[in-house]
Formats: sequence, C-alpha cells, structure tokens
Amino acid sequence: MSWRDVGFWARGRLSLAASRVANRRVALPAPAPLDGVLRGPTTPLALVRLLENRSNAEREAAVGRWLASRGVEVDRHRFATFEGRGENLAVEVGRGDRTVVLIAHHDAVPGSPGANDNAAAVAILLHLLERWGPRPPEGVRVRLLFPACEELGYLGTRAWVRERGVRGIAGVLSLELCGVGDSLALWDASTPSPFLAGVRTALEGLGLVADVSYHVVGRIPVFGSDHRAFAAAGVPAYGLTVVPAAEATALRSFVFSPVRSALRHAVRRPPPFDTYHTARDASATLDPAALEHVAVALQAIVAAAGR
Repeated sequence: MSWRDVGFWARGRLSLAASRVANRRVALPAPAPLDGVLRGPTTPLALVRLLENRSNAEREAAVGRWLASRGVEVDRHRFATFEGRGENLAVEVGRGDRTVVLIAHHDAVPGSPGANDNAAAVAILLHLLERWGPRPPEGVRVRLLFPACEELGYLGTRAWVRERGVRGIAGVLSLELCGVGDSLALWDASTPSPFLAGVRTALEGLGLVADVSYHVVGRIPVFGSDHRAFAAAGVPAYGLTVVPAAEATALRSFVFSPVRSALRHAVRRPPPFDTYHTARDASATLDPAALEHVAVALQAIVAAAGR
C-alpha cells in the first residue's frame, strides 16, 4: 500500500458518496431479462441492455455470461485490496508480436443506470468481437479488457497492470462516454508516440479532419479512466470519447476548468456530461449513430496497427 493508493481510495469513496446523495431519490427501472439480451440482436444499442440498470455485481456477471454464451475464451483476473474487489475480464483476438488494448469498464456509480457510463463502451467492444469472429485482425493482437472498479480510481486496471504487466503493448485506448455525439475526442494525449500517430492516420483515413471531426487534447484534470494505469507504466495510453461537435467549446471549458465549471454549469452541464453519473444516464439518451461511429473508428485503428 502506498500514499498514492490511499489517495485513489479517498477520491473514489468521495465520488461514490456524491453519487449516492445525488441519485438517492430515484428508483431504477427493472433491467431487461438477461436471457432475452443474450439471445437478442448484437447491435451496440441492443447490447447496452446487458448492463443497464443492474448492480455492479450483476453487470460483472452479465459480461461473463455473454462471453460464455459465445464460447469465447476469457482470462478472468480477480483482485482484492483495501480499496475494493472485483473481477477483470479479458479476451484476445488476432495474432502478432504487438498488442493493442481496448478497455471498457463494466461498473457504474450508485443510482445510475450506467448506459453511457459505461455500458455503451462495453457494448461496442462486444459488438466488435462479433464482427471479428469470422475474420480476426491481422498483424496485431487485440486485447479487449473489461475491468471492474473503474469508479474507484480505476482500481481494477491498476491491479491488472501491477500483476500482469505491460510487456508487448503498443498502445491502449479506454472508452468512456461513447454513446452521444458525432465528434471523436482522444484525451490525455500530450506526448507524441507511434501509436498516437497511427490513430491519427486511421481516423484521417476515414475522412475525419483534425480539430473538426476529431480532436486530440492533453491531460484532462479531475476526469480520469483506465488508460491512466497503463500510462503510469510507460505505455502510450489515451481516453477515447465521442462528443457533440456543437458543444465543443462548452465542453473544453467544462473539462479544463472543473472548479469554475462546477459553479457555471450547476443547472445545465454540456452533453454528454448532462447525464454523467446521474439517474438519467439511460439507453433512451444514446444515439445509435454515435455507437457505430466509435465501432468503425476502432476497426480502422486496429487495422492500421496491424500494418
């Protein structure tokens, strides 16, 4: 245990306590029957229901059930520390000497349906796993990592990196808030790297334009995600989010000036943060086009990494 771990523990507990207070008056609807979701369509929006409105233990189990139902070999990594406990699930597809890690945490804060944060990201990766089934990526190994306890200072991913290491990893993307918007944002991308250059090339190959239809920004204060555990170990690792282009200016102000923004946006936060960590984070607020946009971008990024 280190003072850094104590800091993560304290921030995580404060965040969960704030969510419990903010969402205390709302009772979540019943989740969709799990068997129906397992037998249903595999579009990203349909797969959001795998996790939506479930407890974190149920969300963790639901991801495992979905993977088992597809006969997928799963690397299960259980962890327990003074900060919390859970199970990370990992699946690998493709072959190569280098590995690209795509991350989507399966937990949510108390009182939130957890659709955009972060069932949408899990759904996108499960959907890609289906797409890659008959034709896996070539020239690169892709690890789909579904960690627990991201809301506790990305505890699950920190435990994974500490126990499994980062050997052979060329780059990491953690998906957050991937269900609302039309413009991709790569964040915590302060330092150039071959992986970041490859991501840019892949996005521009799709016809996206820097600072218009995709944005690369530096380290964001307050808001973090699972990629930071890998970045701390020296791996090129970034967050990936989709946002409404029309809200770009408001979002930049919101994320880079969090204290001032907390006061200015006390009544209305810019999307996608208007439902973030709230009882309104439901699948009805998600845009299927945004989910597909992220899926297509990830396919292009993986293909570029394999060349």
